[in-house]
Amino acid sequence: EKLRARMENFRIGDPLDKAIDMGAIVSKEQLAQITELVEQGREEGATVWQPSWECPSEGCFYPPTILSDVAPASTAAQVEIFGPVVTLMTFRTPAEAVKLSNNTRYGLASSIWTENINLALDIAPKIKAGVVWINCTNMFDAAAGFGGVRESGFGREGGREGLYEYAKRAKTGAKKKAKRAKPKALEIPAGIDRTPKLYVGGKQKRPDGAYSLKVESLSGVTLGEVGRGNRKDIRDAVEAAHAQRKWGASSAHLRAQVLYYIAENLSRREAEIGESVGAMLGDLSAGKREVEQSIRRLFTYAAWADKYDGQVHATPFRNVTVAMNEAIGVMGIVCPDESPLLGFVSLVAPALAMGNAIVAIPSERHPLAATDLYQILDTSDLPGGALNIVTGLRSEIVPTLAAHDDVEQLWYLGPKAGIEEIELLSAGNMKRTWCPGAIDFEGAAGEGREFLREATHVKNIWIPYGE
Repeated sequence: EKLRARMENFRIGDPLDKAIDMGAIVSKEQLAQITELVEQGREEGATVWQPSWECPSEGCFYPPTILSDVAPASTAAQVEIFGPVVTLMTFRTPAEAVKLSNNTRYGLASSIWTENINLALDIAPKIKAGVVWINCTNMFDAAAGFGGVRESGFGREGGREGLYEYAKRAKTGAKKKAKRAKPKALEIPAGIDRTPKLYVGGKQKRPDGAYSLKVESLSGVTLGEVGRGNRKDIRDAVEAAHAQRKWGASSAHLRAQVLYYIAENLSRREAEIGESVGAMLGDLSAGKREVEQSIRRLFTYAAWADKYDGQVHATPFRNVTVAMNEAIGVMGIVCPDESPLLGFVSLVAPALAMGNAIVAIPSERHPLAATDLYQILDTSDLPGGALNIVTGLRSEIVPTLAAHDDVEQLWYLGPKAGIEEIELLSAGNMKRTWCPGAIDFEGAAGEGREFLREATHVKNIWIPYGE
């Protein structure tokens, strides 16, 4: 009733007149679109209310409109009308309000109105939007980031997070290639049938097509076989990632403890896995170095898990503007052939540390470096589905991962020739992509804040204070 009374007294006219409440629509085409959507809402069962007065006949004006009795699945609740139209839905509990708010493809900004600040701060992180205003709306400042999630896009303008959009990776010197020793003493003994399966939902799983791929060392020695994943295996892995709820909802401290545990369990098998990676690379010292650095990297991101903090922006209003780092959700990670174990760990660890669920495609040439970790993951309290590993040919499985609508971000460190294809396929659901090119994982560029930043998005929560 208060909203109707306010709208009844709206002043409509020239938007440059400061006494005017509402101006015109931007174009005749948009005016027609608004009219069509409101009528569609009426046909779908909504109750339409408009003020008693008529709009000016000259110009593209549309009256302020209320759509009540709106069903959550109706067109009016699902699309962006971009007009002076408010759609109203009731809810019984805060949890139901969150479900209604998140039941959309979009996620640019949201407002929470409540007299209970504790409730507001509980709900704000649950809303899938890039900005959340509490007891206010349309608050902007260059000191605070602004941007969306889902089909409202990604990236941020303003704040420190906005500055990163203009930063580029510093170029480092070319990595010197280590001389490869002859792998005679490193070959896997004949007669051992080594055929690891896929790792989906915390369990080893045969590939859908029951096909396998031969894995050879750089010298051509057969080391074993791995499953040849296909489109269905990728879909199963994405479903498993979405099905797990514990990892993303767990505390940063718990995630840190699990990563520490993985590092400790890997250290207990350091010699064995070092020899295995050495056989792949044809260099025992290189294999040993990969495992040592992988353990250190796990410890590094375990330490970062509960220390990669957000910040409070200094906006010139009577409010606290909190920039909160949040997990992306379900991520796809395509690992490089270089540094097969270290590269895998260096990409997966920061994504896990931030609470993401992962579908990882390990090195196509040396996939056994990743499959050697199955038993370690099983015994390190990592929830099933938090990390899923699908081996196979990149050309067969990466396009499916890039085009999947339920994958929210893709890191691609495969061959440069594949970047254009995955960028195009990822555009279908406005998927975030990160294609940094070759990274020297043994150097300083192989770890740090950049990886954590790419594994999160920033939600700005505006909290006013004072009377």
